[in-house]
Amino acid sequence: MQGVFLDSETVNPDDLDFGALDALMSWTFFPFTVPAQRVERLQGIDVVITNKVVLDADTLAACPSLKLICICATGTNNVDLVAAREQGIVVCNVSGYARASVAQHSLMLMLTLATHGFRYDRAVKRGDWSAGRQFCLLDYPIMELAGKTLGVIGYGDLGRETARLAEAFGMKIAVAQSFSGNSHQDRLPLSELLPQADVVSLHCPLTTQTDKLVDAAFLSQMKPGALLINTARGGLVDEPALAQALRSGQLGGAGLDVLSVEPPPRDHVLLADDIPNLILTPHNAWGTRECRQRLLDGVVSNIRNWQAGTPTNVVN
Repeated sequence: MQGVFLDSETVNPDDLDFGALDALMSWTFFPFTVPAQRVERLQGIDVVITNKVVLDADTLAACPSLKLICICATGTNNVDLVAAREQGIVVCNVSGYARASVAQHSLMLMLTLATHGFRYDRAVKRGDWSAGRQFCLLDYPIMELAGKTLGVIGYGDLGRETARLAEAFGMKIAVAQSFSGNSHQDRLPLSELLPQADVVSLHCPLTTQTDKLVDAAFLSQMKPGALLINTARGGLVDEPALAQALRSGQLGGAGLDVLSVEPPPRDHVLLADDIPNLILTPHNAWGTRECRQRLLDGVVSNIRNWQAGTPTNVVN
């Protein structure tokens, strides 16, 4: 059998062990694949691994040998699942691999905003502390997370782990109602959760229901001065509305690991230099070596199970 990894560079492979993957079949690794290269690179291929390369219906139709698509991620929005099913192609994703990495990143963003750590770092380096008259600087407000309420939107693997870590800091947890329609007595509608949450953390998938979930109306319901954390998908946020809420002081701060366009253009609305209390990290909450190795190991497991006739993590 022949396999191809269309965008192996996305997992920063230099420090990972590919031995188990190499043992499964013959592989061709492409660091990066642009749309015009997809069909050519998939000719005669049985198994394809993709992280972010889009496999739409037209691409799949032009690649009749494909039998298995392994998404090297949890999100499935880059593959046309219906077209794959109609063509008899199994599609598998990997879940659970990013629990520790993404949750710690979410807490890092919360802590950095709550303590204004990034602003104090800049103040020290530009000489403010050296020029001071006393032993400490207290130029920016510092907030204790203990006793504050964390509103979690999306209570799957990542949302639960983030909540668990937040509880260790003494935070109270409020969980939003599910977008799937499942009823949970202990979960709150957004109209109740947003006014009481000191921090809102997003962990839900990007769907037609959640596209631009965080819009001007959403932000207006949040507690004045609250913090917003997004380590899920950039499309969950109406970015111009967020920029306005931060500039006006309506929102106390925001920490984002994702944007609607990645990589963002230099003129992206959230890259303006006049937006206060905004921390941006480059979609690397999942980037620990341990997390990336678990992801690769998950792909290996999916292929092995498929080869054995018992496919797992099938999403189509």
